Amino acid sequence: MAEFAWEARARTGEVKKGTMTAEDAGAVEERLKGQQLTVVSVKKKLDLSAIQFGSGVSAKDLVTFTRLFATMIDAGLPLVQCIDILANQTDNKIFAKVLADVKSSVEQGSTFSDALRRHPKVFDDLYVNLVQAGEVGGILDSIMNRLAVYIEKRVKLVRQVKGAMTYPAIVIVVAALVIAVLMSFVIPAFENMFKEFNAQAALPKITQIVIWCSRSFVSNVHWMILFIAACVFGFTYSMKIPKGKKFWHKLMLTLPIMGPVLQKIAVARFTRTLGTLLQSGVPILDALEICAKTSGNVIIEEAVMYVRGKVAEGKNMAEPLAERPIFPTMVVQMIGVGEQTGALDAMLNKIADFYEEEADVAVAAMTSMLEPLLMVFVGGLVGVVMVSMYLPIFDLAGNIKAD
Repeated sequence: MAEFAWEARARTGEVKKGTMTAEDAGAVEERLKGQQLTVVSVKKKLDLSAIQFGSGVSAKDLVTFTRLFATMIDAGLPLVQCIDILANQTDNKIFAKVLADVKSSVEQGSTFSDALRRHPKVFDDLYVNLVQAGEVGGILDSIMNRLAVYIEKRVKLVRQVKGAMTYPAIVIVVAALVIAVLMSFVIPAFENMFKEFNAQAALPKITQIVIWCSRSFVSNVHWMILFIAACVFGFTYSMKIPKGKKFWHKLMLTLPIMGPVLQKIAVARFTRTLGTLLQSGVPILDALEICAKTSGNVIIEEAVMYVRGKVAEGKNMAEPLAERPIFPTMVVQMIGVGEQTGALDAMLNKIADFYEEEADVAVAAMTSMLEPLLMVFVGGLVGVVMVSMYLPIFDLAGNIKAD
């Protein structure tokens, strides 16, 4: 739904103006004609509140809505009334508008899942398909509770990924800033002092090297800035093209320390998503396609789509999974057992529970491992610079004392 500014002429010739909320300009014109008005112009108003990054709806908002909605449906409240209450209750104005549109669509005859599908930035394919399965099976309340649990676990996995990548990034940025300050201000100040004492010829080798690095840094700082900007632009551009995105996603999974952590998180996310979908009655081919789209990694997406293709040919899941190294042997064997016993959804959720705990431990271990390494690296750099600057000072002090 959007707001339109309209101008129309009445039969008496009087020009009237106003605003109207509707699906599109055509709907506004139809309403004005129904009021015996001749349309002059209809323009969509710019809604500054609609300009935001992403969907504007947080995972917390979505979990709260899903849980409350499940409770209301279980209590026997009509669907439209549930949506109306939650739309008025939420503090997020963007989410309130989305829910108002969902309510309007349902009132006009759409199913709840179709109404949600109109807002893909807020309700993804997994959410919509689970709601649809709940509508068909008459178990919408239990499906919504299951969805809330899934979203909470997915948010936890996202936090783990951020936790695994944020700390090293912060330390590296701080180290770069410290080195830039030393190279630009501290070392040149020491160099000027050495010039005043005519001590440049007798400077230790390490001091000469550090001063040369400082001079090179200061004289080429504009090229360095351009190089960093080019790298950022190149990375951003490469992430928008399939080959570049595949390269970086593959690299992330093969990094020495971070790669195994990200792999555990990816396996946990895949098994949790697939288990939730199958448990809710979504067909396996549709479930695998949704898992591929929501994986967040091109390598995993290709692997899951490969498995989907083999399953469509009549094979079980375990065999094609074993052909892709991204999935550990234990996962493949447990999925095989789940298929044989007819309890694949329960087995997938057990795998997800195990790998979520493994991811917790791996993130903590990686952080504890990287922290001392990065601190030693930063401390070592600063130490080398300081020692190289103070060695000549000690020599000068010794010479003055001898004289």
